[in-house]
Amino acid sequence: MLDPSVVDLSEAVSEDAAAVHDLYAGHVRAGTATFELDPPTVEEMARRIAGVRDAGLPFLLARNRADGRLLGYAYAGSFRGRPAYRHTVEDSIYLDPAAMGRGVGTVLLGAVIERCAARDVRQMVAVITTPGSEASVALHRKLGFETVGMLPAVGRKFGRWWGTLYMQRAIGAGASTDPGEG
Repeated sequence: MLDPSVVDLSEAVSEDAAAVHDLYAGHVRAGTATFELDPPTVEEMARRIAGVRDAGLPFLLARNRADGRLLGYAYAGSFRGRPAYRHTVEDSIYLDPAAMGRGVGTVLLGAVIERCAARDVRQMVAVITTPGSEASVALHRKLGFETVGMLPAVGRKFGRWWGTLYMQRAIGAGASTDPGEG
């Protein structure tokens, strides 16, 4: 398991776009955690980081304290564009393969959840590729997410069909109180 003293968490800034790009590009090219088929450019990653940050949402990096190497990143983005969804976010998390299974995901996603709880976010949704993402399902379950649905065969990558599993958890008071209509 991860020794928390070896990891630094920080908010991503535009200067982090190249490192985020490099980590994500590996997932795009070889994995199914994302349905993107071609890695976005460094400039596009900088735009994505800025978009999350401009929305007042967390985009967190986990770096190895000893050498500064990016171990992973996680963020919360808008779940849907319609105004009624404004209190719901979707999380995304990507780890360096060497950091998987060491607790980095728990630290990152836990911190994203905490920061969302400090805002008017009331629900968080995870959209997880299935089959093949059992570790992600276990991480989300560990942090209080429950399975709420599944869409079979909705994405095609690497010559085969993939489904998505939807998981959800309440943030803060969830739906039990009115977050205000500001």
